[in-house]
Amino acid sequence: MSGSNSSPRGGAKPPALDQPLDLTVHSLPRPQDVAGADARRTRLGRWKMLLVLLVCAAPVVASYFAYYVVRPQARHNFGELITQQPAIPALSAKTLDGATVDLRSLQHQWLLVSVAGGACDARCENHLYLQRQLRESLGKEKDRLDWVWLINDEQPVREALRPGLAQATVLRVDGAALAQWLQPAAGQALSDHLYLVDPMGHWMMRFPVKLDREGAAKVKRDLERLMRASASWDQAGRS
Repeated sequence: MSGSNSSPRGGAKPPALDQPLDLTVHSLPRPQDVAGADARRTRLGRWKMLLVLLVCAAPVVASYFAYYVVRPQARHNFGELITQQPAIPALSAKTLDGATVDLRSLQHQWLLVSVAGGACDARCENHLYLQRQLRESLGKEKDRLDWVWLINDEQPVREALRPGLAQATVLRVDGAALAQWLQPAAGQALSDHLYLVDPMGHWMMRFPVKLDREGAAKVKRDLERLMRASASWDQAGRS
């Protein structure tokens, strides 16, 4: 009579259940080893952060290098390059409507700046005209440049001027504080020049006084070169 056989096949012995478990004991890491690993990770993190900063700054540095070093034959810039290039200060400004804004809000665009009192004499009017014309002359690149009139006194702006300022940025700023940022050439007044500020907010160029048609054409060439040199990293509009 056939029946089930509960014994292992082939006479194999069942595993012993009463054998002790074989445990492996691992030694704990030494404190000096842990500290060394942390220091290496910290150094590696700092190098990675530095690399990220260099990658972000590279297009800006490269464009200035290309404009002022690699192509010396094109370096005959008409405007005077400012060596220190101070940033837009944290100044409170007011629009013609009386709204208060931070002057640093002008960043992230190229700025062609003039400075004059609200009464706006003949030189002021000429600067405003040139600013508008220079911006328009850039064609498809004009949206990368804002023309800015900074009023450095409390005199009201004549109503006759207002229609022509529709596309301008006009802000009233404390004159003494403004003079700590923008500086005229020796023997000149702050209102004698046009000033160029880059999209990072640094004042980087000052144009000569008494700009005639030939001078305006040279300013245009400077602007066009800078637009080309910065095309890889500067976009129209503020982020």
